[in-house]
Amino acid sequence: MRDVRERAAPLVRLVRRYREPVVVQALRSSAAATVAYVIALRLSPEALPLTAPLTALLVVQVTLYATLTNGIRRVNSVVAGVLVAIAFSLLVGLTWWSLSLLIVASLAVGHLVRVDEYVPEVAISAMLVLGVTTVGDTAWARVVETLIGAVVGLGCNLLLPPPVWVEEAGASIEGLARRLRQLMLRIGEEAAGRTPVEQAAARLHEARRLDHDIVEVDAALRQAEDSLRLNPRVREGLLHKVVLRTGLDTLEICTVVLRVLARTLTDLAREREPQPLFPPGTGETVERLLSEIADALVSFAVLVTTSVSLNADAAEARLTAELRQAAATRDKLAQLLTEQLQHDARQWHLHGAVLTEVNRILDELDTEHRTSRLLEDLDRVSREQRARMPRLTRLRERLGVQEQLWRNRTGIGRRYP
Repeated sequence: MRDVRERAAPLVRLVRRYREPVVVQALRSSAAATVAYVIALRLSPEALPLTAPLTALLVVQVTLYATLTNGIRRVNSVVAGVLVAIAFSLLVGLTWWSLSLLIVASLAVGHLVRVDEYVPEVAISAMLVLGVTTVGDTAWARVVETLIGAVVGLGCNLLLPPPVWVEEAGASIEGLARRLRQLMLRIGEEAAGRTPVEQAAARLHEARRLDHDIVEVDAALRQAEDSLRLNPRVREGLLHKVVLRTGLDTLEICTVVLRVLARTLTDLAREREPQPLFPPGTGETVERLLSEIADALVSFAVLVTTSVSLNADAAEARLTAELRQAAATRDKLAQLLTEQLQHDARQWHLHGAVLTEVNRILDELDTEHRTSRLLEDLDRVSREQRARMPRLTRLRERLGVQEQLWRNRTGIGRRYP
């Protein structure tokens, strides 16, 4: 049995690799381009109808929503570029000055037909077509090839829906939480001993750089949200979207508060240098508190990104226990700082700021706070969706996939009453 598993391991890895969205998207794009080329070989008079696979490759988007919303504009841009190239091939042909006029005319036409962000593609399509089209009669074949590629690309997205990028967005959110945890652990370790101002300032710069990570996670989440829209394979799209978005919002707030905490500790290090930030017992309590909050951040991210059918209940229980322990450590730290205030009140405002920032993070991670915010966002998005697409909403209600059924089926009604 062990030998069978070892021999099957490469096949299992290959199957898992081909299930990844990036690989699936590459296979879909290549398949659409190939089909478009084969069809164009039969219908186009050109010997090498490369415009058809090029258009199909452009139309096959990462998400079905992007295809339906951007596909028409992309096709318009390609067709407009082809028509401009046809006109130039009939009148002047390809020279250095006609190429310059072609680009100017293509960009102007792109703005006239309102293809928005695809204006450069009008000029690109015109140059590609003009480069391979020198006879006016054969230039019209490019229009046929473009339509073939557009139809094949749209049909590929409708028959073979694009992959859902929820797992990738969840992995990005967990990655952000783990980076927050590592930084918070380093800050806690340094707070327990003597921290030079330069070292505290370095942690502050690390906290500021987390803003770039949030931008990347937000981009991954927007891609996941687009992949959920109009995708027939997804039945809880609204729930996934709101849960992930509220989770990222919470982590973003925690990132901002952590940056403020790093700023406070930097100021404290500057005022107390060369002494430690806190007395020995207090410093150890600060380190333990930040370590517990760091673990709670990762548990929160796991809760947000875990399917209910797997380990969501266990993740929520673990997060609740970690927050309860962190709250007890926070109370002990408050008592120690109060006792210290009676002997030395010089940095009382900075010590109070540390407690305030810690409390803010604990409040953001609180399960009851998250439940209330999650249900508010669900109701708000549902109302907006009903107002924007009333007919589609009524159809969903008839099919039994309305919001309450989403909650019951996924367990949100039980976990977040």
